[in-house]
Amino acid sequence: MTLEPVVEDWQKALAIVAHPDDLEFGSSAAIARWAGQGKEIVYVMATSGEAGIDGLPPEQCGPLREAEQIESARIVGVDVVEFLGQPDGTIEYGVALRKVLTAVIRRHQPEIVLTNNFRETWDGDVVLNQADHMAVGRATLDAVRDAANRWIFPDAGERWNGVRQVWACGSPAGRHGVDITDTYATGLESLRAHKAYIEGLGGFDPSEFLEGVSRAGGTRFGTTFATSFEVFTP
Repeated sequence: MTLEPVVEDWQKALAIVAHPDDLEFGSSAAIARWAGQGKEIVYVMATSGEAGIDGLPPEQCGPLREAEQIESARIVGVDVVEFLGQPDGTIEYGVALRKVLTAVIRRHQPEIVLTNNFRETWDGDVVLNQADHMAVGRATLDAVRDAANRWIFPDAGERWNGVRQVWACGSPAGRHGVDITDTYATGLESLRAHKAYIEGLGGFDPSEFLEGVSRAGGTRFGTTFATSFEVFTP
């Protein structure tokens, strides 16, 4: 299915994902494009990824992954990275998480909210998604609507109803895309900045992975490389 272009007539986006590295596995080259256009993008990580490296205990892993994420964000032109301290691997979807994310959205007041695929699979079939991705993505979608309702979480900041769309990267239902041909190399560099995490995966090739998904997106978008998104309107 051919991808339709996402709208790009906005100035500020807020990216909310579960872990350090989540954006670099698909969105960061697009973020580099938008940062180059002068747009403002803020990163919010629900966790510090402290349970993400088998060979490192959480108290060592968390600070290391935070540092790698901050460097990765810098590479694509993002200066603000926040970590919410949710428990890596055991985030629960629900009212409490919606409230935390509602407060973040109201504080930053974005026009576009980015998140990751929160469907049960990556391929629409058998490649299972991870529980934190599903919880955070779904809560992000709901928190956008919560943030616009003054009667929901009134103690979580002043209402913000300026979010125009929510874009979920990597969804098997993605029907929109953005050309990342000119910023692909920057996106790859930002993924490689997660050095400790990639080493912990053992045998993972960042270039092979990112080129595969980006070329597939480009085929659908009519460019060399592209990133796809599932687009929602609150």
